[in-house]
Amino acid sequence: MPAALSVSSLGKRYGRTVALDDVGLEVAPGELVGLLGPNGAGKSTLVKIVCGLVRPSAGRALVCGAPAGSREARRALGYLAELFRFPGWARAEEVLVLHQRLTGSDGGAAERAALLEQVDLLQARARRVEAMSKGMQQRLGIAQALVGSPRLLLLDEPTSALDPVGRRMVRELLERLRERGVAVLLNSHLLSEVELVCDRVAILSGGRVVAAGRPADLVHAGGVEIETADGVRRFERARRDEVPGLVAELVAAGERIYGVRLLTSSLEEAYLDAVGGRQDEDERRLTPDDAVAVPRGEAS
Repeated sequence: MPAALSVSSLGKRYGRTVALDDVGLEVAPGELVGLLGPNGAGKSTLVKIVCGLVRPSAGRALVCGAPAGSREARRALGYLAELFRFPGWARAEEVLVLHQRLTGSDGGAAERAALLEQVDLLQARARRVEAMSKGMQQRLGIAQALVGSPRLLLLDEPTSALDPVGRRMVRELLERLRERGVAVLLNSHLLSEVELVCDRVAILSGGRVVAAGRPADLVHAGGVEIETADGVRRFERARRDEVPGLVAELVAAGERIYGVRLLTSSLEEAYLDAVGGRQDEDERRLTPDDAVAVPRGEAS
């Protein structure tokens, strides 16, 4: 089975501005990959190339083995843009009917009901978009991205308008999609959410992948904290295999031990280490393509 997404030596130039420079990325079936990076790093350009909305200057992108932008690739792809808008007069079910027609899905009423139930909107199927909260509209956007049972899902800030309950619902939905073999490329600034749900992350900066791997592999040890009767003792350079010796020394010295905690850096710290001082530079590199998000319907 081919990769859900395979990007190799991908490059994109806008005149003198290099938006992407020799980017490589692969997402396997059923894998959730987080795409991270500051504004202007090239994330939007990468996603639009995968959708077939922008042509690369170099390299290639394949969706389930088909060239990005081809009919086969579009049929295998679901997309939720960060800045999307549905007609205010349309009802939730009508939005899905429209996207079924755009994608050529023959799922009918059964598919619409199943998708609305997945995002907890089945009882609001007749509600107009203009009468929905921002969180409800966001969940409807996720439902439209799932029309046609795509094998690769591109989600751009899917939890940005959701409360904690809504974010948990999206995490649980993504986990169910993983079990069904659906691949997800998730673009988000909520690093805590990415750390909770993603199998791997790729960090873009300056149009290049500057770090990639499992979230647990990108963080590093930060020492050991031992809670004693006299307070918390911190050993900043200690490693996991040194814990028994440290505890034994403290006990021998008459200390009473109440707890031991291994300290690690967070994904946020790993992200800041990878991006370094390049965030301001990335923001100065913003291209015209970064300024506009195109809804999935216009890509189909």
